[in-house]
Formats: sequence, C-alpha cells, structure tokens
Amino acid sequence: METREPEMYDVVGIGFGPSNLSLAVALEEQQTPLKAIFFERQPTLSWHRGMLMSGTKMQVSFLKDLATFRNPVSEFSFVSYLHAKGRLARFVNNQDFFPSRQEFHSYLEWAAAKVAHRVSYNSRVTAVQLPQAYGEGPARHVRLAVDDPVRPGGVRVVEARNIVVSTGLVPRMPTGIERGESVWHSSEFLHRFRERGSAGLKRVAVVGAGQSAAEIVRFLHDNARDATVSAILPSYGYSIADNTPFANQVFDPNATDEFYRGSDRSKDAIWHYHKNTNYSVVDDEVLSDLYQRAYADEVSEEGRLDFVNLARVVDVKHGANDTRVTVHSLAADESYDLDVDVLVCATGYHPMDPSEILGSVGDHCLRDAEGRYRVTRDYRLATTDALSCGIYLQGGTEHTHGLSSSLLSNLAVRSGEITNSILERRVAAAAAADQAAEEEEGIRV
Repeated sequence: METREPEMYDVVGIGFGPSNLSLAVALEEQQTPLKAIFFERQPTLSWHRGMLMSGTKMQVSFLKDLATFRNPVSEFSFVSYLHAKGRLARFVNNQDFFPSRQEFHSYLEWAAAKVAHRVSYNSRVTAVQLPQAYGEGPARHVRLAVDDPVRPGGVRVVEARNIVVSTGLVPRMPTGIERGESVWHSSEFLHRFRERGSAGLKRVAVVGAGQSAAEIVRFLHDNARDATVSAILPSYGYSIADNTPFANQVFDPNATDEFYRGSDRSKDAIWHYHKNTNYSVVDDEVLSDLYQRAYADEVSEEGRLDFVNLARVVDVKHGANDTRVTVHSLAADESYDLDVDVLVCATGYHPMDPSEILGSVGDHCLRDAEGRYRVTRDYRLATTDALSCGIYLQGGTEHTHGLSSSLLSNLAVRSGEITNSILERRVAAAAAADQAAEEEEGIRV
C-alpha cells in the first residue's frame, strides 16, 4: 500500500456528504483540537443533485440543519447562512419552515467551504487495513490507501486512530432491471433529463410511490409538454406522509435512545407504526397538486397523465426506437407491454453497507445473530480485542438506532455524540497509558 510515509490523524472521515460535513462542523466547534481529514471521491460536495428540481422543498425543518440541535448559537447554522447571504428577513417573511432543496444545497455548499481545509476531494479510499505490525496489544489505528488527486496514479497513505464511514445510500432498481440510456434512477434524473432534453419525448413512465416519484411526475408534466406521463404505482395512487407533530417525535433525539434500548419486538413495532413518516409516502401539498392536475387532465381530455394503479414493472426490453416495459397488474393478475421513450425508477435506496470499504478490518467487527454489525450507542462498531481503533458509522444503523439513521433529522446531535465519544475514548486511553507507565515505574523501583 505504501508509497510514502503515512500521515497520522485522530479522525479520518470516509465520504463527505451532509453527515460527515456535520461531523466536520462539530470537530471545528469543539474546544479540544483533533487532527482530522475527510476524503470524498467526488470533485465537490454533492447531495441529491439529480433531484434539485425547481419547486421541490425539504421535508424537514430548517432548524434540523448541520448544527442547531447540537449548538443553537453555531456559526454553521442555517440561520447563520441566511444572515451571511442577506436573506434572513425575507426567509422569515415566507412563514415557511421548509426551504427549497436548492437553497438547502446552497447552505451545505456554504458550510463545506468553511471547513474546506479538512477535506480532500477527488480522493477515493481504496483500502482500509490493520497496520503491518502493531505489537502485542490491540491495533490502536488503521491504515488507509487513498487515490492521490495531486499525483495521478499515486497513492496517499494515512493512518487513523478513528474512522467515520459515511459513503451514502446506494440507488435501488427493480429486480432484474438495470440502468441505461433510457432507464434512469431518480438519483440521476435531472442530469439525464437535461442531457436528453424533452424534444421527441412522447411517453415517459415513472415507477415508484414515494416523494421522489411524485415530484418527477409533476416535473415531467410541466417540462415535457408533448409527452404522456405514466405513473406506475403498487397501490391506489400515492399515500400521504404522516408529518403530524406526534408522529414526528419518532425523529427526536431522545427517540434514538428509546429505539436503541428497545427489544427486537419494540423495534419492529416502531418501524411498523412509523415507516409512513418517510417511506413510500408523499407530502400532502405534492399529493394534492398531482390529484388536481389529474382531474384537470381528465376534464380537458388531454390524456397526458396516466396513473397505472396496483401495478409493477417486471421486465424491460430495448428496441431500436423505444423501450418496451412489461407491466404486471396486481388487480387482474396479468401482464401487458408499454412502449416508452424513458423509464424512470424512483425506487429508493439500499442502506449504506460499510463491508466493502472496511475489507479485512471488517473481520474484526462483531455481528449479531442476523449477520448485522453490532453498533454501540455512540455509533461505534463493536470489535474484537485485536482492534481498539474507533470505527464509527453515519448510516447503516437503522437496525440499532432507528428511522432517523439515514435521514437529516439527527445530523447535528449524532455528529456531536460521535465527537464526544472520540474525545472520551482518547482521554480514557491516555489515562490507561499513564497508569501503565506508573505501574512499570513502580516495578523498576
């Protein structure tokens, strides 16, 4: 792995989306200095750029930003961003808790610029290993190989006493269907639409029942004026998201404690009762707007909106001029073909899986009876006695920490907890080293 002398860091972040950006902010604001660096494989911070369509809004309050729930007076808060941009008064006059996605992305870029000294972009972590020789005791750090953006083809080697993995979600496609020129995932929608353009689009199908699917249907209705838009749904239309005050308590910081302490039965119950706060549901404003459009479409007999209820896509075949989608009707239990120019799959994401990036180090991470990583309350992987380096996860902890694990709701609090854990473990390690030294000195005397 080595091509030059390794650099040692207290914290190395793998990935630099909103989660690790929030961690960088927490590290910047805490009083005890920690040497930290974040590696991001993309050339710049990017958060769902493929869905930054005009008119789309956040589904969480602006107060659930990178810092406010951890530090209400933070200079990295969304309010501080508005003040810096000279828009605070006008934002308040909007009387709206939910900024546009475009503005929130601008806020993330603004915050990332303030901690740019901690980030290396165009830097893909290719390996995480134990050091070649770490003595008789447990390994207190790991070694990482990173593609070096300064030296093309070169490898930068760093060592870390703690790593924080936040590589993001992985787009999920329907079973047996792969992305291509005419088959897109929602994560890339806006980029692909701009490349393709609306000229010549006659029919587009959108698969999915969640917020992204509904927003894409609405966008296509507005921006592909000559196209029929077919929304393929597994149910009777879209279901409304439960964003009522009582239900939203499932995203409160203390709800993480309750979920973590709960039994498997209670965790299953929480998922069952509250998954409709986030999964396969649509905000009421978008849902109502689409229904009104569908009704107006029926009145005008334009026939541009086609809601295919109780159906799913089971196959895709590519022809010379179009794409043939096989749709299975759950109601009639029969299949038929639909010819489209583009199929958009707004079918969600797989949770982050750190196994690939951890490599052989993952062999020292303990798992539960179902093969899932064991995660302590401070988001640290439980490890064997051979490894004392801290390995923290920002994502991939839904089975231990609940619904908010992959969402923005608890970014600030989670990053603060990880920072505190790293500091506390460092103090404990220093105290243990001092005690060992005193005991050794006593033996000599």
